[in-house]
Amino acid sequence: MDRHLAAAQAYLAVAQRALADRLAAAPIDKVQRAAHGFAWVATTVSALEATRDWLRRCDGTNPLDANVAALIFAEGLGQLVGGLPMGQNEMFRAADLGLGSAARALADACADLLDADGAAVRAEVGAALAQGQWPTETLGDPELDAIRDQFRRFTNAEIIPHAHRWHLANALIPDATITAMADLGTFGVCIDERYGGLGLGKLVMCIVTEELSRGWIGAGSLGTRSEIAGELIGLAGTEAQKAEWLPRIASGAVLPTAVFTEPDVGSDLGSLQTRARRKEDGAWVIDGAKTWITHAARSDLMTLLARTVPSESGYAGLSMLLVPKPRGTEDDPFPAAGMTGSEIDVLGYRGMREYALQFDAMHAPADALLGGEHGQGFKQLMQTFEGARIQTAARAVGVARRALELALDYAMSRRQFGKAIIHFPRVSDKLAMSLADFVATRELTYAAARAKDSGKRCDIEAGMAKLLGARAAWSNADAALQVHGGNGYSLAYEISRVLCDARILNIFEGAAEIQAQVIARGLMGRRNG
Repeated sequence: MDRHLAAAQAYLAVAQRALADRLAAAPIDKVQRAAHGFAWVATTVSALEATRDWLRRCDGTNPLDANVAALIFAEGLGQLVGGLPMGQNEMFRAADLGLGSAARALADACADLLDADGAAVRAEVGAALAQGQWPTETLGDPELDAIRDQFRRFTNAEIIPHAHRWHLANALIPDATITAMADLGTFGVCIDERYGGLGLGKLVMCIVTEELSRGWIGAGSLGTRSEIAGELIGLAGTEAQKAEWLPRIASGAVLPTAVFTEPDVGSDLGSLQTRARRKEDGAWVIDGAKTWITHAARSDLMTLLARTVPSESGYAGLSMLLVPKPRGTEDDPFPAAGMTGSEIDVLGYRGMREYALQFDAMHAPADALLGGEHGQGFKQLMQTFEGARIQTAARAVGVARRALELALDYAMSRRQFGKAIIHFPRVSDKLAMSLADFVATRELTYAAARAKDSGKRCDIEAGMAKLLGARAAWSNADAALQVHGGNGYSLAYEISRVLCDARILNIFEGAAEIQAQVIARGLMGRRNG
């Protein structure tokens, strides 16, 4: 496996040189296909590295581990040689970067794996799943394993039995469930112990998010806003702001919402138009519109990005405000003066609801400016992107696993032509490859979390985890629905919800195309730096 990985790393190096040649003649936006394809090549190689590291940590007693790793390597190398799926109808081919000879060299170096009988390995993996076996998931730390077990038991008991009913009713996650999540420490995982949090790292955050998202992405995502707000305030807030907000965020008494996106702006945050100006008494007045704001009605605190320096264009005039608001109800979702909102109906990702917001002279207190600093809002937000994208990757891991679980359960119980459908190779193959994608994505996400916890800059690693995780969640959900056949298209079956939930992962917290751009720019910058 080390030999195969070395060959893949050599192929990546050739691809990087080829992209550098392209960028010497044209800006990255003119060669996006080549640049984004390179990002997918780099992500695939990183996933192989994470898989190799995972297999080394395993103790060798579970034969399923080696088979899963073999599938991951065979598929990853096969895609590097033959074509990487960047989307449902977009394949990156070696020829797109002039890598034909390098791809042939990679195929020759890995011929033993690429030419092996993959059908036999997939059959073994499918049979192991049918017998209730799973690959090793221990993190080698009893405390981390205990945290996983605690949240898995909570999810099995309190989320999975109710999630589909909540989804169909477009219901908010019940207050009692939120309280129970808060009691487990969900909202304060990464908040410093001095402020009532658990003071743990991103790896623990991944475990918690993964297990909750396995039950329902809404449950796993409920902590996202607390994670963003906690990191914003923890890194950039004044001591008074930390003391006021962090303990209440950690306890779940305050539910934050992230208020960044605007109509017709999307990822171009430098074009934001929402304004915040000071009154004579020092208080802030906010005017403008925001959209796709999750959990806006039931939140207590808005981390709101607004333009406070009108004379400055682009990012320079943006500041982050901490804007308290009264929690809304079903009858009166937006009771705050100067603030109105309308719900955006969505396919999935329910439980918190999405809103378009309008601010018309809404007031915020004089101490709302994060860190007391003008014009630092974008920089402050950028500091949270790594953690937010790692957390989103963990959500994808949970969704990918749930899709596999549903497919496996259905394939075991559904009988056709006198036997359970899991015994048909095309069904078993889907399960085996879904497991391979799940493990590769999980380990790449954990690797990004470990890098973040070590204090390293990991925007590239976080982007890779999010990019691959979103693809795995969608492909696993799609495969699981196919295993269900016509029943999967029925709203009565949970997989219909999981498919809708999985689709959002390729869009929010940076669409796949944005992630690929970040990865390509970052890697080329590291090469030139």
